[in-house]
Parts: sequence; structure tokens; C-alpha cells
Amino acid sequence: MQSRQNAKVNEGSVAMVAFGGNAFIKEGHKGTIEDQRQAANPVCGNLLSVVKRSYELVITHGNGPQVGNLLFQRDMTRNVIAEMPLDVLVAQTEGSLGYILQQEMLNHLRTQQIGKYVVTMITQVLVDNDDPAFLKPTKPVGPFYSQTESQQICVEHPDWKMIEHAGRGYRRVVPSPKPQRVIQNHMIRALIYAGNVVIDPKFRLICLAGLRKYN
Repeated sequence: MQSRQNAKVNEGSVAMVAFGGNAFIKEGHKGTIEDQRQAANPVCGNLLSVVKRSYELVITHGNGPQVGNLLFQRDMTRNVIAEMPLDVLVAQTEGSLGYILQQEMLNHLRTQQIGKYVVTMITQVLVDNDDPAFLKPTKPVGPFYSQTESQQICVEHPDWKMIEHAGRGYRRVVPSPKPQRVIQNHMIRALIYAGNVVIDPKFRLICLAGLRKYN
């Protein structure tokens, strides 16, 4: 097995693959870790074709359903267990989903005797405290509910905001302020250009400013 850890990476040879958090939960499944691992396995297998074409691979993913489930757990146990803020729950799901993808991707790479490492990044994004988005939640999280279920939830949790989502039912929405900067962007670039497969949910934000060779 030949390692490419110190291989030189050429400009324009980085490929990003993005998918939503719902890709980890198949219809009819409860979203257990095993369910999510089974969903991630074929996705990672398909991504080998990108690596075999000599692209450096970055995987970016959503985590709305997973964060929504943690929010639900938090609100159901807030009188028993210390309440975690939304940003911590986001970091938890970045870690858990990255852990699943990292395991499955590394297993596929080793099966094909490809000597690359897989790294999961837990990143932080700067936002403006005065961003009006904090007063107008728009980001859907968690499972879908019927209209009746949504109305009942709003009675039980008056601080929640629910909206109809794409004709599929009702979902809770949380604030989504505009990102100002990804703090770990230089670290992410360094990992990519060192020849690693990088899993980072916020990589697409970095791409808005353009990905350049790390110096």
C-alpha cells in the first residue's frame, strides 16, 4: 500500500461532494447509529471513484435532522439534564456524523489499498451578534410533523417556531445567521493539500471565497 501523505497536490485537483443530513436516514428508519452507518457505507464506496481519478476529496454534509433530534431530546429532559446550547449540539453532530463517515471511508480506502488518511474537522464560524436572523428563524431542523402534530408541539413549546416545509409536512426552524468567517480555514486547506480526505460540514463556506494552495 503506497502512501500519498507527502504527495504534491496540483491546483484545481480538489473535489467537494456535498449532501444533506437526510442522506444518513433512509425512509422508514429511526436514525440509529447503525441506520446511519448503513446509509453512509455505499455513499463512501461511490466516492472512491473521485479519489481514484486523483482528486483530493472533501466531504461536506448537512446535519439538520440530527440536530433537530438532539434539540428534541434537550427540550424533553431540560428539567433533569443540563441544557446544551444549539452551537454545542451542532458540534456534537458534526463529530458523530464525521466519525461515521470517517470509519466507512477509511474502510473503503484500505480495502482498495489506497494509503490516504481521513480527517474530520469540527469547525467554528464567526457571526454577527446583531444579525437579524436571530429574530427570524428560517433553518429547518428535526423530523417532519403533520399539521396537527405541529400545532400540538407549539402549544407544548411556545418558544418553538414551526413552518410548512416543501409540502412534506411541518418542521421546526432555528436561526441561521450569515457566516462571517470560518476560523479553521487555514487548517482545512493544510489538511487537504497534505493529501488527506477531509470531512468538514462548513467547507462549502470556504469555497465561496475560493480555494487556493496553502502556503
